[in-house]
Amino acid sequence: MQIVIIGSGNVAYHLAKAFTQKNIPLAQIFGRNEEDLNKISQDLNIPYSTNNLEDADLYIICVSDSSVENVSKLITKTDCLVAHTSGSLPKEILIGEYRKSSFYPLQTFSKSKELDYSKIPFFIETENSEDQKILAELASQISENVMESSHEKRKYIHLTAVFACNFVNHLFSRAKEISDAQEIPFDYFLPLIDETVKKIHEIEPKSAQTGPAVRNDKRVLELHEQLLTNESLEIYKTMNHSIKKMYDLE
Repeated sequence: MQIVIIGSGNVAYHLAKAFTQKNIPLAQIFGRNEEDLNKISQDLNIPYSTNNLEDADLYIICVSDSSVENVSKLITKTDCLVAHTSGSLPKEILIGEYRKSSFYPLQTFSKSKELDYSKIPFFIETENSEDQKILAELASQISENVMESSHEKRKYIHLTAVFACNFVNHLFSRAKEISDAQEIPFDYFLPLIDETVKKIHEIEPKSAQTGPAVRNDKRVLELHEQLLTNESLEIYKTMNHSIKKMYDLE
């Protein structure tokens, strides 16, 4: 099966790397950013182009959600399968006479960060059972966790991921602002962060909650509020309100 990856960002790079590690041949990586494509090509020994899209049986579109529709129009072949990797878009966003699908890897991707691809869940949606089998077999060569998922279910998977990953990382950034302002090395907080994440592998997140809000420690809560301003203060109040509401403390 001839496979082409379209895109040059984090998802495209890691998907290409995952395929390469499992000796799944890629006919091409295609996109508009020649500098990034050239680097991926050199790293993974994959042909690339910015203007000539190779003929393929499967095209995997790894671009931003806002670009998926326009990029999908570049594929004029009809006898092929096209998949996007978005967590939030329906497969119907793809514009063409080809067979449409989604191939969603549930992970946060950065080119500089090594990943164990076997642990990344893949969620697949297709128009027919034959294509479902094709994508499931492909994903199973990379990952131990592959499942079928409708767009409706995938929307909630993506929403959960935003809470569990993107929001949490933003809180790390806000925490670092506070520690930097007080000249406290943020590295000192890494063991605490690591233990917090490890704990929910064994305990339900709700049962693992600690801190002044779940203790309803008004003195500490008021003290902390006096130390904060602007967005950080609003975040602090909102998070504590949510915690207390979850544990019926308000």
